[in-house]
Amino acid sequence: MDAQFKKGALELCVLSLLRKQDMYGYELTETISREMSVTAGTLYLILKRLKDTGYLSTYLVESSGGPARKYYHLTEEGKEYEEAQRNEWVLFTEKVERLIGNDEN
Repeated sequence: MDAQFKKGALELCVLSLLRKQDMYGYELTETISREMSVTAGTLYLILKRLKDTGYLSTYLVESSGGPARKYYHLTEEGKEYEEAQRNEWVLFTEKVERLIGNDEN
């Protein structure tokens, strides 16, 4: 998959996954990697930026198999941002589809 396509969609994927449930970084990486190639470094930069802007908060959960895990939680502001981004994505993809759509007509 083209890196530029992924770059624009990855933040929305993170936000949408966190809207469903809180997750820790490795868990997010693994979930997204099932659909597209992504490096943990790229994902952690997105998580840091979203946290710095107030869209995410974090909390630690003790783990029986190692160090505590940092979970990411979508804030109320983050939920509003995710919804706005999702709406923008739908409009964008509809416009692109019209431009590149079926040539038979």
